[in-house]
This record gives sequence, C-alpha cells and structure tokens, in this order.
Amino acid sequence: MVENPDEIIELLNKALSDEWLAYYQYWIGAKIVRGPMRPNVESELSEHANEELKHAEMLTERIIILGGTPILNPNQWTSKANCQYDEPSNPEVKKILQQNIKGERCAINVYKKILEKISFSNDPITANMVRKIMEDEVGHEEDLQNLLEDIEMIK
Repeated sequence: MVENPDEIIELLNKALSDEWLAYYQYWIGAKIVRGPMRPNVESELSEHANEELKHAEMLTERIIILGGTPILNPNQWTSKANCQYDEPSNPEVKKILQQNIKGERCAINVYKKILEKISFSNDPITANMVRKIMEDEVGHEEDLQNLLEDIEMIK
C-alpha cells in the first residue's frame, strides 16, 4: 500500500498541469514557428507535443489508480503548474526553441523533486513512471538544444 497517496496525487496533478501546458506550447509552436530549418523544428515540436500528451495520459491513469481525481478544469492548469506557460508571441525559430528548452529544464527539475519525495520502497510504480517521463524530458531538452546549435551555425 502506498503511503501518503494524497500527497503523491497532488504532486502528480501539478505535473499533469505542466504536461498539458507543455503539450499546447509545443503544438502551437509547431504551427506558428518561422525561420531557418522550419520543417525540422516543426517536426520536432510536433513529436514532443505528442509525447507530452502521452505523459499527461500516464499521469492521469496513475492519479486515478491511486484513488485521486485528475484536474478536471483546464482553467486550473496555470495556477497548479510548477512550470509556467511561456506564450510563443515571437514565432522566430530560435526564440521558440529557447522557450521550450526553458520549459524542459523546469520539467526535469520538477520530476527530480518528485522522485526525491517518492521512495521506491513506498511507491515503485509511480517512481518508475516519473523516471521514464523525466528521461523523455531530458531527451527533449537535448533535441531542442541540438537544433538550436545547428541553427546558430547557419548564421
């Protein structure tokens, strides 16, 4: 039996809010991005959006299994989120990449903190899920950083 399921559910709901905001930031960024290597950046942002949606699904399922209720009102996402939504008001490719790198770094830190609070002996299933999501976020940050470096070499 999981100790402190309410605390874990709260942490996962905050992460769920982050994932929904990250999904939208990637999705809309892929639609509006402009500049060098746009097709590559659009493709990467769309792929990351789909992976953020997958993370939201994983978190939602785990919250329910733990006996909680996932956040039901999208209006609560911004107030519950650990990482704030960074509106992509400038569609320039480097700016979009920088915003998303910032978001990934925040997400990585969030999942590290969750892992520190959830012991494997207490809740190994949630801990393994969080580790998997964090690995994906690290990969996203690396992908975006590589694209940004490639674009900077063009100029």
